[in-house]
Amino acid sequence: EYMGGLFCFRAMGLDELNNLFATQSYVSGFEATAADTKVFVELKGEPDAAKYPHLYRWYRHLQSFTPAQRAAFPGSTATPAAISAPASTSASVVEEKALSKKELRSIAGAAGGGARGAPKKEKKAIVPAEDGKKVNRDGLEFTRAEDFGRWYEDLVKKSGLIEYYDISGCYILRPWAYSIWETIQKYFDQKIKAIGVENTYFPLFVSQKNLFAESDHIEDFAPEVAWVTRSGQSELELPIAVRATSETIMYPIFADWIRGHRDLPLRINQWCSVVRWEFKKPTPFLRSREFLWQEGHTCHATQESADVEVLDILEFYRSVYEDLLAVPVVKGRKSDKEKFAGADYTTTVEGFIPYVGRGIQGATSHCLGKNFAHIFDIKFENEKQQQEYVVQNSWGLTTRTIGVAVMVHSDDKGLVLPPRVAPLHVVIVPIVKKGVDPEFVGGPAKALAARLEALGLKVKVDNRTDHNPGWKYAHWELKGVPLRVEVGPQDVTDGQCVVVRRDTGNKQTFKLDAAPESIAKELEVMQQDLLNAAREKRDNSIKKVYSWEEFVPTLNERKLCLTPWCNTKESEQIVKDRSAAESKQMAEDDASGLTGAAKTLCIPFDQPPLPEGTKCFITGEPAKCWVLWGRSY
Repeated sequence: EYMGGLFCFRAMGLDELNNLFATQSYVSGFEATAADTKVFVELKGEPDAAKYPHLYRWYRHLQSFTPAQRAAFPGSTATPAAISAPASTSASVVEEKALSKKELRSIAGAAGGGARGAPKKEKKAIVPAEDGKKVNRDGLEFTRAEDFGRWYEDLVKKSGLIEYYDISGCYILRPWAYSIWETIQKYFDQKIKAIGVENTYFPLFVSQKNLFAESDHIEDFAPEVAWVTRSGQSELELPIAVRATSETIMYPIFADWIRGHRDLPLRINQWCSVVRWEFKKPTPFLRSREFLWQEGHTCHATQESADVEVLDILEFYRSVYEDLLAVPVVKGRKSDKEKFAGADYTTTVEGFIPYVGRGIQGATSHCLGKNFAHIFDIKFENEKQQQEYVVQNSWGLTTRTIGVAVMVHSDDKGLVLPPRVAPLHVVIVPIVKKGVDPEFVGGPAKALAARLEALGLKVKVDNRTDHNPGWKYAHWELKGVPLRVEVGPQDVTDGQCVVVRRDTGNKQTFKLDAAPESIAKELEVMQQDLLNAAREKRDNSIKKVYSWEEFVPTLNERKLCLTPWCNTKESEQIVKDRSAAESKQMAEDDASGLTGAAKTLCIPFDQPPLPEGTKCFITGEPAKCWVLWGRSY
């Protein structure tokens, strides 16, 4: 265990380690740390899989990292003065004092600090709720104010969105999360099919030759590409890359499919997973080694046709975020430095996480021009019997959508889900009193549920008898169900029910006869309220900045900067380098300071007036546009 900056085996046997890993993925927290490396080294061999299955799973996971990667795990690497470690993996340690799981976690908790995702705290902390009252933190172990990163990682697991897996950077999407993704899929799929896009599926693998065909494209993706080099015990003659994106998989085939102008436009989309083996800090939904997405790839006879589609798709992405997820976004164009590798230009929808003051790329729609068409020889015969290269687009949306919505809307009680994507719209909690027939409240509760379902709502009656109403309230608040309906004996007598909104906690009393229609209306009101509240926070966090002196201080206020800009790659790099250096110095001077380089998020389509003579805020050259800067995920 991790204790005061050192790793200490206080006579921990293999049984204790196996029990520890039965309920957690790492020695401490939600990511591998130097504590895991120390335990791995001291074990000196693979545990018996049959006798210690949980320890074996953890060991094999650590074994998947290279020694250099294990050495780079965060945390202290100091060697303790004395370690009582297992002599081999085939026998238990002679125990001087066996530690219970509670004691082990207590030791790790006492160490504090270090990596994100620290272990559970043994005592239930009493923290102030948003309304100022003191509440017992039975659900989440962290608040956003304490540690936003740990709050988020704790939230997505305890709310039932994800489960951690034994390969770093890979996560299991549980049904609660996958239901949200299915809603997004259905919504977007209907929109693209309406403009003539057809779904397809291409293989997961790409040949080395095709992958390296476009130099700018592969240069951007090369560090993230995973390779298959062996089949069983035999080395492959040539390595095969795992799909990171499908341009180089699809486009050689497009050259065979397209012959004349009647074959255009070609518009296909696939729903699939991709693998990007990056070693930056993995974060569920936002940055993972495998994730789900849709990727559209289209070919056009003219630039005009391609340009129209780029913006049509971007509008669909805006609608996913704003109309489904109640997350406001800024539509714009990426700078040449930030555009997709190999594209003529990239358009984007950019979100904002107000609690940490960071921007986040929501989805992108690219015009690839004729760059890939030249490489893969994708030509068509036009109406004048002349050969031309096609103009291509590509566009993609990922499960990042879920993480963005969770960060924007949720609170210290748990998820807050917009009604249009919530797996469950309404939970009805019958309140059974001692001496009262359970069916006295259960019957009306079920009848109300049936009437709500007839309106197309997703409803659950929580009539479990092993939990009291208070526990149920907290449980469904953690899972983010938009509305809770309480039905007690007096409510039945009075012909009414109490409806509680998840986002505000506001309670209303509805007559049972009119409740279904009133509840359906309240869901729509909540959907709009969530968007309005998020948009107000976002708008209040965008500040016009005209000079460098204002720039980093504004970022440190957890805001985005809208600046006049000369629109050059050189000036963008200057801003990135200087903001990184200055924010680092500020953090050293003030421990509460924020760090991180700023980059351009987009050149917004909605441009404020730019008076003649306005200077670029960083170079002093004549400004060509307004650009949105921020620290970002």
